[in-house]
Amino acid sequence: MVTVRTSPGPALAPGELSSLEEELLRLAGEVPDPELPVVSLAELGVLRGIRVVGPGRVEVELTPTWTACPALESMAEDVSEVLKGAGMSEVTVHKVLSPAWSSDAISAEGRRKLAEAGVAPPRPQTLGGPAGSGPVAVDLAIRCPHCGSTDTRLLSRFSSTACKSLRRCESCGEPFDHFKEV
Repeated sequence: MVTVRTSPGPALAPGELSSLEEELLRLAGEVPDPELPVVSLAELGVLRGIRVVGPGRVEVELTPTWTACPALESMAEDVSEVLKGAGMSEVTVHKVLSPAWSSDAISAEGRRKLAEAGVAPPRPQTLGGPAGSGPVAVDLAIRCPHCGSTDTRLLSRFSSTACKSLRRCESCGEPFDHFKEV
């Protein structure tokens, strides 16, 4: 079951999780993203929190990469299946929309895995601090994940999913997906 919340629930701060919650968070975090299976939900940064609310009952908070992300239902089902396999009898997944997900939430390991899979990772947007905190170095070039060239061209604003665009490298000629910055 997926419900919608506008903001995260209470008691999700790191260090406040019980050992059971930490283990369930680890298990849920290892679930692969249904649209980008080379990265896990934790690496993608969409797993916001977990809370045991009673014997065998757990609540999970996921933030979609896009508000209408069609993969959210699959994510919720996959997380529910994993947690039920770990002994939870009731799993409720809450869709958390605020704060909104940002491509900056993708971990360094997730970015590395995307590049290795031939998907150009999104460029960091908050270099040096929070948005609006001052000048930020801007690099508009998108690197080819195959050869590293920045001589790339947009072929389509949308690729196999709404969160990716399709580009081609002018140096090596290979097409590739680019995970959009959000």
